[in-house]
Amino acid sequence: MIILIQCDDKVGLVATISNIIAVAGLNIVFMREHVEKAELRFFTRIEADGEFDADILHQLFQSALPNGADIRINPMPDKKIIVFVTKEYHCLGDVLLRNHFKTLGATIQCVIGNYNLLEEVCNRFDIPFHYITHEDNTKDAFEEGIISVVRQYAPDYLVLAKFMRILSPDFVKHFENRIINIHHSFLPAFSGASPYRQAYERGVKLIGATAHFVTNNLDEGPIISQQIIPVTHAYALTDMIRSGREIETAVFARALQLVFEDKVMVYKNKTVVLE
Repeated sequence: MIILIQCDDKVGLVATISNIIAVAGLNIVFMREHVEKAELRFFTRIEADGEFDADILHQLFQSALPNGADIRINPMPDKKIIVFVTKEYHCLGDVLLRNHFKTLGATIQCVIGNYNLLEEVCNRFDIPFHYITHEDNTKDAFEEGIISVVRQYAPDYLVLAKFMRILSPDFVKHFENRIINIHHSFLPAFSGASPYRQAYERGVKLIGATAHFVTNNLDEGPIISQQIIPVTHAYALTDMIRSGREIETAVFARALQLVFEDKVMVYKNKTVVLE
């Protein structure tokens, strides 16, 4: 099982946690800790072998740790996800392939698209595709259609693979820290529309991609993973877009792996990644 804990820091936390695990008859095979010194906040991720009731273990931690401790005990199953798309295929294609060969760390329940351009590729992988158009539709009705599909599958995460619609605060609050987005550009620079054109016109020498959890602040949610690559004055806009799509795919895959392996912990608007 995987044990994730974050709480106020104090002396002896590692000893306390290790002792509880030992009393439960579990063996620690992996443990990482981090203290956010400015906030006096403690984080740990533990992989433990053995059998013990998760509810009882949670109670033991809760009684011994500082008040308000966030304790999650996960049995390491494959996560269930729904993928959201618009028109671009590169991130979806990578996720579908990983799902097909069982290297994703999750199982795709379905794909939801606000255009039906990518339905054919989903059909080739035997993944259900739900077409929910935003055109001639109010935002509320559009999102109600999405939610009605999501409820059928009860996913652990919603994965936005170049889904180019802004979700409402009401929608986001139902899936706090469970919506993962890939953004073309190295946030917070060049957010919003046409970031590669913005970067090209600015003459940047680095471009990149950012994967983050979705919040009500557009493209400003807790960052999971980022990468950059160098570009030069010789790059045309089309060259930057092509290179950008490659790095988007890599960053997205990396972020999903980290989240599905329960290695990402969110605190305020930041993440702690314990590998």
